[in-house]
Amino acid sequence: MTTGRSPSSASASAALAPASSGLGGRTALVTGGGGGIGRACAVALAEAGATVHVADVDGAAAESVAAAVGGRAHVVDLADPAAVATLPTAVDVLVNNAGMQHVAPLTAFPPERFELMQRVMVTAPFLLIRQTLPHMYRGGWGRVVNISSVHGLRASAYKAAYVAAKHGLEGLSKVTAVEGAAHGVTSNCVSPGYVRTPLVEGQIRDQAVAHGVSAEDVLSGVLLARSPVKRLIEPAEVAAAVLWLCGPHSGHITGTSLPLDGGWGAC
Repeated sequence: MTTGRSPSSASASAALAPASSGLGGRTALVTGGGGGIGRACAVALAEAGATVHVADVDGAAAESVAAAVGGRAHVVDLADPAAVATLPTAVDVLVNNAGMQHVAPLTAFPPERFELMQRVMVTAPFLLIRQTLPHMYRGGWGRVVNISSVHGLRASAYKAAYVAAKHGLEGLSKVTAVEGAAHGVTSNCVSPGYVRTPLVEGQIRDQAVAHGVSAEDVLSGVLLARSPVKRLIEPAEVAAAVLWLCGPHSGHITGTSLPLDGGWGAC
């Protein structure tokens, strides 16, 4: 059935809907939602009124977050395309957050680890975007937010797979923005520096032990050496940026990357 409205007018009217009701009536999917940035995003989206699907490889963590936000948990290994296909497709807000890290010089980097990281951090977001866009297109409104990194814009030694994956995610996000624009769908990256997550705090402890220095020395002298703002980013700060990109005043922001890097990129 046709409505007699052009896609652009339908998209414009749909985009106005969240202005008075936040994300009420919207459905969101957050990958890696069991902790850290993903958990913060799930909480922020739920508080804005969205029904949130929490996807994570850790079933207990996914269940805990889903229970806390009144959402639904999905235990899924994003490295498996068949598992990705089981996730909901009727999604208005997609947050591609799941990631992993491995640190090693190029000459010693395990090829199987490199390939695994691309599957989780590039192929899975591609598959999720591919299977959720039809719903967004039909509704004339959608938000794809990809949690990238300062390493999606810059490089560091010993992080070949992570840097390659985040650069790939940035490119995928731009293509999604170009294709989705006519349908009221935006796609952006949020690109933080070091965030206070269990993964980062574990790296700090490990480096402190390995180099015989304090955790504070690792934080200021290694992780934050290139950042003028000398503190870790809190997950809630990243989630606030994600929520803003889903809000009523962000319809013209698409195909871009929002750095939350404490000034790292200015140096």
